[in-house]
Amino acid sequence: MVRFEDVWLRYRHPARQDDAETAVLRGLTFEIPDGGFRWLTGPSGAGKTSLLKLIYLAEHPSRGRIDIMGTHVARLSRRDAALLRRRIGVVYQDFRLLGHLSAYDNVALPMRLARRSEAHIRADVAEILRWVGLSGRLEARPDELSGGEQQRVAIARAVIGRPKLLVADEPTGNLDDEQAQRLMMLITALNQLGTTVIIATHNTGLVERYPAPRLEMADGQLIAHG
Repeated sequence: MVRFEDVWLRYRHPARQDDAETAVLRGLTFEIPDGGFRWLTGPSGAGKTSLLKLIYLAEHPSRGRIDIMGTHVARLSRRDAALLRRRIGVVYQDFRLLGHLSAYDNVALPMRLARRSEAHIRADVAEILRWVGLSGRLEARPDELSGGEQQRVAIARAVIGRPKLLVADEPTGNLDDEQAQRLMMLITALNQLGTTVIIATHNTGLVERYPAPRLEMADGQLIAHG
């Protein structure tokens, strides 16, 4: 499902006149099988978010090879990359909800892009928002929701289409323990149905409660895998 081979990611300093670059990720090599579950751990600044961006195609590697769902991503056209992204559910750390849309319409957006029928959309969106405890907030816009409610909307949007690959960056950061448990029940159920899951987290208690192989990072390098 996900394969990295000697992957590097470098950024150029925009304020500098020379071509100096900083290596954010260095020599990453690992593989996650179809249907696998991985925790992505490490201190702040270790490179976890940068790694996730490479997986959901928001960044391109400076060196090395990445295969997602059996596809060498460097060879993808823009159209094919967009189609591949539709099969990847992403929970962003900053939510990225559309402010002018209601909770319902934010969650419905991926299904509308996939041209599902409105009847199908209504049933699925109502069910997933009920599951995350927001059945009474369907018409609320993001600025009318708390941080935890916004996070639950973002999670619902990421999983509504039953993606083949789910990538989540600190998905429980604004949730209380009960909400975090509910979220993990949903994610593990998706994983059991065949969705490959990668979750970046600092929550060691959650990792211990739901044991799974770990990708552990430090200073842009993978220091443990398994």
